[in-house]
Amino acid sequence: MKKAAMLMGALMLGGALGQAKGELEIFSWWAGDEGPALEALVKAYSAKYPGVEVKNATVTGGSGVNARAVLKTRMLGGDPPDSFQVHAGQELTGTWVAANRMDNLAALYKSEGWNSKFPKGVLDLISTKAGTWVVPVNVHRSNVMWFNPAKLKEWGVTAPKTWSEFLSTCTTLKAKGLEAPLALGENWTQHHLWESVALGVLGPTDYGRLWTRSLKMNDAKVVRVWDTFGKVLDCSNKDASGLSWQQAIDRVMGGQSAFNIMGDWAAGYMATTLKLEPGKGFGWAASPGTNGSFMLLADAFGLPKGVKNKTTVNNWLRLVGCKEGQDIFNPLKGSISARLDSDLSKYNTYSQSAARDFRTNKIVGSLVHGAVAKEAFMSQFATVMEIYLGGRSAKSASSAAEAIATQVSLGQ
Repeated sequence: MKKAAMLMGALMLGGALGQAKGELEIFSWWAGDEGPALEALVKAYSAKYPGVEVKNATVTGGSGVNARAVLKTRMLGGDPPDSFQVHAGQELTGTWVAANRMDNLAALYKSEGWNSKFPKGVLDLISTKAGTWVVPVNVHRSNVMWFNPAKLKEWGVTAPKTWSEFLSTCTTLKAKGLEAPLALGENWTQHHLWESVALGVLGPTDYGRLWTRSLKMNDAKVVRVWDTFGKVLDCSNKDASGLSWQQAIDRVMGGQSAFNIMGDWAAGYMATTLKLEPGKGFGWAASPGTNGSFMLLADAFGLPKGVKNKTTVNNWLRLVGCKEGQDIFNPLKGSISARLDSDLSKYNTYSQSAARDFRTNKIVGSLVHGAVAKEAFMSQFATVMEIYLGGRSAKSASSAAEAIATQVSLGQ
């Protein structure tokens, strides 16, 4: 009798899955080398819901710079994607939740038992007093320094642990004929570098105080961040603006540069696309001065208000949030699961080390990737960077950052 009931249940489930029909547009910036992880998740969705036509809508551009501009046009124009990629934190809550453009997913979290499956720190980034707004698919680490172990051995240097040691190592490498020890890419990667320098110079407590406004942007400590940042830039390639982040990584792997500071989607690129073995083909360390700190960003998907078929979207969110879905996606992406119960045997040695650090390190949020500052400040940080690069004045950059922070009411 029990077997018959189980069989009937399986048939009913299969029928329910087969009856799911319609379309599902998934909007993201995961294209090219970042595409395989999302494609694997879409494939899993299509296997569960074969009657649903999935449109994998990607807008190319590192860190979602271009995608966010397209998304804003669509959301404000009344044409939201069925579900879109967004960074957890202020990029989500300070923009789309504040504008009342997202459905509350609290009931979904309750039905799936997710409130006990995600860490409190992650839940805090995706929730307000009014509800829970998205489902995190991963956790990335921003503050990672990548290198080629064989080349460092050849050059007789080791991965520097502080920014002072980094600058000394760069001097040594330049004397050996390496013109640009640090590989940099297009503009947003310079902003990404800045936040690692800031964390390394300020430490996690003062770095966190920047975003609550208890440490002003023009404080002498922050001026020192810009001074250090300028010295680090002097170690980099002059053609950075013409390179993608992947091309900057390629220079490190090819021995034209020694180091690159990038989030651990770079691990996904090196392991999945370049087929390099973690620890042998590529090495890593916390960016200088940040050992013991984990600078977090998390990608997530939600349910915008006004979509036509909530059923297909909710089924997508269930897959995104379940253990199976996260363990399909993250080993390919270079990220770790946002859940507490992921199967680490499915992850490579880099991701296993990141998961350990996530559980033991001091967690801080990324500026560039939407965690700690509202979009109004994050977008205008580009102006601060232009001011600094134009005159290399640390005081001018700090003063500009403070003025913008005041203007946009950062921290409120």
